[in-house]
Amino acid sequence: MHGAAGKPQAAIARNRPPPYFAGMTKTSLPPLRAAIIPVTPIQQNCTLLWCTATMKAAVVDPGGDLPRIKAAIAEAGVTVEKILLTHGHIDHAGEAKALADDLAVPIEGPHEADRFWLQRLDQDGPKYGIAGVNFEPDRWLVEGDRVSVGDLVLDVYETPGHTEGHVIFHHAPSKFAQVGDVLFQGSVGRSDMPGGNHRVLLSSIVEKLWPLGSDTSFIPGHGPASTFAHERATNLFVSDRALAA
Repeated sequence: MHGAAGKPQAAIARNRPPPYFAGMTKTSLPPLRAAIIPVTPIQQNCTLLWCTATMKAAVVDPGGDLPRIKAAIAEAGVTVEKILLTHGHIDHAGEAKALADDLAVPIEGPHEADRFWLQRLDQDGPKYGIAGVNFEPDRWLVEGDRVSVGDLVLDVYETPGHTEGHVIFHHAPSKFAQVGDVLFQGSVGRSDMPGGNHRVLLSSIVEKLWPLGSDTSFIPGHGPASTFAHERATNLFVSDRALAA
């Protein structure tokens, strides 16, 4: 759930899938494109990411507002082949099962430690105006796993702290990461819910995210996209200066 504890690349767009850039052909596009689709009353960043070579896509964290998500899929002209989940909170996973059933695609992620959250989606949904349906994913993910989207291969990293089973997805060739509620522009995820741990959260950021490179762009679970370089320079909680204090 949204929880801040207190410049996107051209391949990332907010609200709607971006058109091809003027003068670019399909083969000259970046291999990965991503579009943010704000969903649920909490304005969670559901993300449509796709392989430009195959136009195969994944929907990351479809917490709700399925008509909006399906409209974005149609506008992008892609074929969704799976759903990816960073963690099991209601605003990220509430309508994952409904979308998976509608599109006849599998759900991959998060780590099995988030089973607790996926088995209480029906209880948490009414609190946030989300139609939650309990489920188990087709594939639990662990550190070192890889997930494919078309010709893209994304690496999986376990990043506990916000929830015990939180994972992130990283596409090294694009210097891009989907980080869920671990890190936000200017803040970090909350750690005051069951399974949360602030110290562990900071360790996940420093030990798992920062080694991916300061030039990595990321989409968080809420708010605008950013880069690791920007957060290391300015983030109140995990800037190099804050951590050295």
